[in-house]
Amino acid sequence: MSGNEALALGAFEAGVAVASGYPGTPSTDILENFCQYDGVYAEWAPNEKVALETAIGASFAGVRALATMKHVGVNVAADPLFTAAYTGVFGGLAVICADDPEMHSSQNEQDSRNYALAAKLPMLEPADPAEARAFVHEAYAISEEFDIPVLIRSTTRLSHVEGIVEPGERRACRTPILNREPAKLVMLPANARQRRQDLADRWQRLQRLAENTPLNQMILRDRRIGVITAGVAALHVQEVLPDASILKLGMVNPLPVERIREFAGQVDELYVVEDLDPIIETQVRALGIACRGKEVVPAIGELSPTVLRRAFGIEPRHPGFPAPDMPPRPPNMCPGCPHRGLFFNLARLNVFVSGDIGCYTLGFLPPLSAMDACVCMGASIPMAHGMARALGAEGNGKIVAVIGDSTFCHSGITGLLNSAYNGDTTTVIILDNRITAMTGHQPNPVSGSTLRGEPAHEVDLERLCQALGIEHVRVVDPHDIPACHKVLAEEINREQLSVVISRAPCALLPEVRKAPKTPLAVEPTACTGCRSCLRIGCPAIVWTPVTREEAAALGLPRPDKQDGHATINAMCIGCGQCVALCKFSAIQPKEVS
Repeated sequence: MSGNEALALGAFEAGVAVASGYPGTPSTDILENFCQYDGVYAEWAPNEKVALETAIGASFAGVRALATMKHVGVNVAADPLFTAAYTGVFGGLAVICADDPEMHSSQNEQDSRNYALAAKLPMLEPADPAEARAFVHEAYAISEEFDIPVLIRSTTRLSHVEGIVEPGERRACRTPILNREPAKLVMLPANARQRRQDLADRWQRLQRLAENTPLNQMILRDRRIGVITAGVAALHVQEVLPDASILKLGMVNPLPVERIREFAGQVDELYVVEDLDPIIETQVRALGIACRGKEVVPAIGELSPTVLRRAFGIEPRHPGFPAPDMPPRPPNMCPGCPHRGLFFNLARLNVFVSGDIGCYTLGFLPPLSAMDACVCMGASIPMAHGMARALGAEGNGKIVAVIGDSTFCHSGITGLLNSAYNGDTTTVIILDNRITAMTGHQPNPVSGSTLRGEPAHEVDLERLCQALGIEHVRVVDPHDIPACHKVLAEEINREQLSVVISRAPCALLPEVRKAPKTPLAVEPTACTGCRSCLRIGCPAIVWTPVTREEAAALGLPRPDKQDGHATINAMCIGCGQCVALCKFSAIQPKEVS
């Protein structure tokens, strides 16, 4: 199983009845696997805050509950997360947060262990899929024994690596019951002060647990070097330093202080090897224990055996192989992506584009080069509003916010409400491709289906925007480049807040891929070599260099001046965006035999 599959299995076996999350790599397929089991309820929530609040509600009703998210999603869920430490639980509550060292698919490199420290929540960190399954069981046992939510930290490596996992039996689900204990669950200041003290008492008990739990393993070998480590980093340490003594921590918060002292006293030189921030190292140093950590092991990027060998001055096990001479493969929107036509038009309109998180973030890449800022989920609209207010009425340039349908439902609605409430004059473009495309086509409130594929209400974006107080709401087909350009120009020049909904389905949706399509082709004798079609950056359009002799033989219109001509390869799905760019009608439907 992969780590994510094992986490889902562990939740099922532990008797989880309700699970909620928001898709975000590398955490997405935890819920996608969990929902396949019988007798469970699983859902995609509009955002991580809602997901955690749903799980908290299920826990208050007495059943075991799960919330899943990636590391940046924990930021969104932080408000209920901190207070849930005070309220505690009735049914066990686990929160799986998947960090992304090296930023394989994220806008920052964040260490979720900081949240465990700040919120005073226990955190477990498995090292492999087998531990992932087992640690979920432990998380629910700890949650219910100590009346507290438990964080489980994964990383990209653990989420996607595969290992042997032995399944067990499913624990019977707890009987749901509404527990009326307002002194525990209503966090008015008077109650919260009592629960804060109760949390301190629970934390002392958790510290005693940390000293004795088998999740923390002391392995004494060669005592010249001792390493304190956790999670996937522990596997790298065992590979690179097979003879070293190791204190492998499965519970990374709270730390087993006395076991750390004991371990440190039995080795000559102590190292701390951990992904990202020096969380363990800082606490070890605070105990007055000398150790080496981030001055040796990098704090930036993902750890690997190669990185550790370099850190410890060990020669690579393998000399390596020369890199193959291959052409670069930069990220790009798919052939037929509706976002391409929209960004092509924005680039021509010379506007400042405040962007957001999704496939469409690739609009910043050349040749489109049509995104100027992107910070976090839902930030595009408030950032555009702030820039417009800073520039004032006499400011130069127009500002446009671009946001996807899933991101709009996640955290864009409140930003648009703010713009409408405060009299903004920017233009907001909602890219409605009917799906959460970037993370693998998960449905969202606009899609018309749930996580399980069941029919669901589709949010009416036009009426929603109008209900927020926006008078000017228009819908465009981004594949129709001239018509889209006309509408965008009109709305960008409007002196009132307006919304343009760019509506066309993702090119990779099954119904789009299976639909009959007529690919396009370039007629060489009509191609003048102007290269206008290349400006849209479609990977299906290729420039083919030719010599003058070859140009004459092909019948190109300007054989003495042309050094090549455009061709269209088999990736073309016939979206038609490039047709509008060719002034010489060289791009035509391909004759299919």
